Amino acid sequence: MLAGLGIYIEYSDKMDGYSMDLSVAEIGKEYIIKAINTGDEELDSFLFSLGCYAGEPITVVSRKKSGCTVAIKEARYHIDTQLSRSISV
Repeated sequence: MLAGLGIYIEYSDKMDGYSMDLSVAEIGKEYIIKAINTGDEELDSFLFSLGCYAGEPITVVSRKKSGCTVAIKEARYHIDTQLSRSISV
């Protein structure tokens, strides 16, 4: 964890390299979702219905103070900063 900001970068053999959360992902770069750790089954189910689940590509389109806009499949969604920290890429 870097300075308690909820930003983490870790190395895991299971993830084939480095993992970070979506809140620090580079704008315009496509990432593959490694894991979603919301701690809420309903929210996990909702994200799954949007196509946001492990193995799917995701791109941060823009970032604002309140969160970021992401492209998943053929759609764009705005997610808040707390949720973006729950998505590992």
